[in-house]
Amino acid sequence: LPEEPVPPAVPSCPLPGKICHVAREGRPGSCCGMAMAGFRTSKYQLPEWHRRNARVFNQAYTVGEEAQRGRAEARHLRRHAAACAQRAQQHSKSTLGQRLQDIHFWRVELQKEIMELDAETNLLAAQKLRLERALDATEVPYGVVTDNLQCRERRQPPDLVIDEVERQLLKEADLIRNIRDLLKRTIIQATNQIRSNRIQKEFCELDWSDKVETYHIDDKCVGYNNDSTDIQSHPSSVKFEENASTPKTWARFSHDNIYSAEQEKLASVQLRSLIQNIIHDASEDLRLQRAAVNEAFHNHCRELDDAKLKLEQHLEQTLKEIGEEEANIVALKQAIRDKETYLKVAQTRLYDRSFRPNIELCKDEPQFRLVSEVEELTVFLEALKRKLMESEQCLKNLEETRMKLEKEIAVKANSIFIDREKCMPFRIHYPVDLEVASYK
Repeated sequence: LPEEPVPPAVPSCPLPGKICHVAREGRPGSCCGMAMAGFRTSKYQLPEWHRRNARVFNQAYTVGEEAQRGRAEARHLRRHAAACAQRAQQHSKSTLGQRLQDIHFWRVELQKEIMELDAETNLLAAQKLRLERALDATEVPYGVVTDNLQCRERRQPPDLVIDEVERQLLKEADLIRNIRDLLKRTIIQATNQIRSNRIQKEFCELDWSDKVETYHIDDKCVGYNNDSTDIQSHPSSVKFEENASTPKTWARFSHDNIYSAEQEKLASVQLRSLIQNIIHDASEDLRLQRAAVNEAFHNHCRELDDAKLKLEQHLEQTLKEIGEEEANIVALKQAIRDKETYLKVAQTRLYDRSFRPNIELCKDEPQFRLVSEVEELTVFLEALKRKLMESEQCLKNLEETRMKLEKEIAVKANSIFIDREKCMPFRIHYPVDLEVASYK
């Protein structure tokens, strides 16, 4: 503060130069005891009177001079104190105003961060809801895949094989399980991030509320002046609290809160992007695998239809062969019966001719012919019987083949029924797009 000039001192005034010296005579004094101590009973001499007056004048002048100097110093002190007090008050007011600007800046930044973090938390909560809906949407395809696998377990041998359809179904089941596990882990991650966002938002809100309260206090302090009616004396307030922060730590606290909020917000944005990619990729993987399974079903059903058609053609040919073989067996049996009749005739002739008497029992030409006929007929009968046995065995084989073909046809029909009627119709309930399902 600039120093004010010291007011000029009052010039000294010399006392009268004439001093009357009164000769002090030794006048007898009377003693009145201790009660009259300090009082003179005798009269003063004229010099004493002058000296006393001089002392009184000098003392009065000195006291007056000191009083003037004291008043001048007091006046200077009042002016200096008033100026200093005014400057100190203005400086304090200016400092409070600057402090208000700082508080307002951090309050606005915190409020902005709170609003952005709240909006980001709401967006992340919406993405978490999409994850939950997508997880719910995977229950239907997983149930369909499980039902398909269980239905195909009812196939009969030899169709109970690990074919391409089963491999694709198992792959689809593993894919859905992996997707469900991934969605569950991501839901937990989103839940933790939402919790972190809200905790950091609460920190910022506490800091913001402190800033608002402090702003009101300092704004009230800025409005105080000497004419205020609500000012009071608070001597105990002139102190620094032990736990009081410094401007650096004060600014660092809000900066750290905003920085932490920005970090949480960035993590939330990255997690939302990750969730979007997970849902999109999962939906695309499910769509491709669903198409692969459906194609495998269609191809396998075509293979089964072709195999069943060929089996039916073979069955038709086998039935035709069985009919012809049965007719052949009937013809063979009839031929055997006919040849047996011929044999009986020849044998009867030989038997009857064996009763020719004496010389008539001759090995004549008829006898040789009859014997030859019996031998030929016997050979033919044996051949026919062998052929009959072969035909009957062939018919038996044909019958066994027919039963095998019929069984195979029944197995193929059962497999076709399971794949086409039990499995494929339920796959129309398969959600094609998890992204669409996550918004429902």
